[in-house]
Amino acid sequence: MASSSYSTFAINKGSFSPKVINCNKELMFNCSSCKNPFPLYTDFTKSRLLISNEKSKKWKQIQQLSLRSPIQCQALEIENTPSFTIGKKFNLDDVIEAQQFDRDILNAIFEVAREMEKIEKNSPGSQILKGYLMATLFYEPSTRTRLSFESAMKRLGGEVLTTENAREFSSAAKGETLEDTIRTVEGYSDIIVMRHFESGAARRAAATAGIPIINAGDGPGQHPTQALLDVYTIEREIGKLDGIKVGLVGDLANGRTVRSLAYLLAKYQNVKIYFVSPDVVKMKDDIKDYLTSRGVEWEESADLMEVASKCDVVYQTRIQRERFGERVDLYEEARGKYIVDQDVLQVMPKHAVVMHPLPRLDEITVEVDSDPRAAYFRQAKNGLYIRMALLKLLLVGW
Repeated sequence: MASSSYSTFAINKGSFSPKVINCNKELMFNCSSCKNPFPLYTDFTKSRLLISNEKSKKWKQIQQLSLRSPIQCQALEIENTPSFTIGKKFNLDDVIEAQQFDRDILNAIFEVAREMEKIEKNSPGSQILKGYLMATLFYEPSTRTRLSFESAMKRLGGEVLTTENAREFSSAAKGETLEDTIRTVEGYSDIIVMRHFESGAARRAAATAGIPIINAGDGPGQHPTQALLDVYTIEREIGKLDGIKVGLVGDLANGRTVRSLAYLLAKYQNVKIYFVSPDVVKMKDDIKDYLTSRGVEWEESADLMEVASKCDVVYQTRIQRERFGERVDLYEEARGKYIVDQDVLQVMPKHAVVMHPLPRLDEITVEVDSDPRAAYFRQAKNGLYIRMALLKLLLVGW
């Protein structure tokens, strides 16, 4: 006979909190003390579990009591709380780089983002983050990232402290160190969203601050929240993330968005990535080596038309003039070599999409905008939901 006392279970890396409940029709078991027997689905002697839905958060384990025992029929209900939600606290203190995330956390963030989409569309105003202050500290120009973060905070009831072009109009212009700026700003706010012109600046800020830091782009380094919204968009548009083919096009050497996206795509199975770029801005070896180490197939190509005909996603990027310094000649050599236009659309599969982190110059023609496969403005809107989700998770938890 199975014991009627159970300790906490640990199954599939989740944490389970058991409690005894009375039997009912939902539990579907057979017991002599019940008036209406139900089919027996679980045999405790073999420790088998009925899992009605692998995505369900609640698993129920059912105890068959001895038919000779007069004990009232009971069952054991086990709450499944994934390991990253223990204590309802988000297990990341900061968002600095794409490598922080695994598939389980990505799926959970996307689930929260879908909840945020409902809030944004159906609620006149949420108060989830009422009383919280977010500081946006941007040392480089930004439209979508800064405004979407500020919109996300306000739509959840929080307030915003902002400085645009902090490189010129903050005390950084007077020579103040990043560390001193962070120590000061954290005294005024609950979370800092920072964009900086130096790769690694976000990591330095996180090491200094006692409040959450979100990397909104650090030079040619990474842009993790953009990568999150990109993967979220791909899942929404294509319907899957495993087994997809993605063409990364444009400035791959300086593009922090494509670097971060490559890190996240490596979390999924049977993904193939094509790199299409001018020679002067090819993808750097560190990303290629990382993908190889993770078993991700990648290929460099100079033929955008051929790549577009094979891919589920054509991810176009801008050739970044600001990263070339005085080498205008190299910029002019790279600019305009790969353009997504009607000819590219004609060879793309019907289900495929064109994405772009924006802003664009001439690398996607305006005629493409009217094609349903042009996903870049939907992509930008998804950034609001992802950033709402991150702010909620970092400040108040799950």
